[in-house]
Amino acid sequence: MNNNKSELSSVQREELIGVLKARFEKNMNRHKNIEWPKIQAKLEASPEKLWTLDEMEITGGEPDVIGYDEKTGEYIFYDCSAESPRGRRSVCYDHEALEARKEHKPANSAKGMAADMGIELLTEEQYRKLQQFGKFDTKTSSWLETPADIRKLGGAVFGDYRYGTVFLYHNGAESYYAARGFRGSLRV
Repeated sequence: MNNNKSELSSVQREELIGVLKARFEKNMNRHKNIEWPKIQAKLEASPEKLWTLDEMEITGGEPDVIGYDEKTGEYIFYDCSAESPRGRRSVCYDHEALEARKEHKPANSAKGMAADMGIELLTEEQYRKLQQFGKFDTKTSSWLETPADIRKLGGAVFGDYRYGTVFLYHNGAESYYAARGFRGSLRV
């Protein structure tokens, strides 16, 4: 992962914008009444956001626009891959949980990777909104932003979609599984 937060080359920018535009056009149900040229203009004016979207793409997140915030004038991207992004699995919840593991430590934590990438973990509310656009995490699960009172007690929250229902669960924050990753959001 590129921790230098360097800018993408002009070729990388063009390729990424092309991928994002194609995904946007293929999934119009996720962003009704939103126009691509306005998004592209914002992306071109925000090289650091393009770098973050590229990190989301590289790790398998398939970022797409799912809304627009009228108050801030920002477009909202979520990871929209069918399953939890493959390049972000087998991670515990946060750095504290990672440090608490005495053996068989995962390579990273969801919160640590998200911070390195410049994204936020989806909240429960955001995860439920994402599920309105399709069936996500039918074979995997995704860590979600965990309320402080739950985290203080050693737990963390994750979600998935089974039996036609969005389920939210809890686990020890230090746990990690091959089928559990995390999804993020980015505002541009």
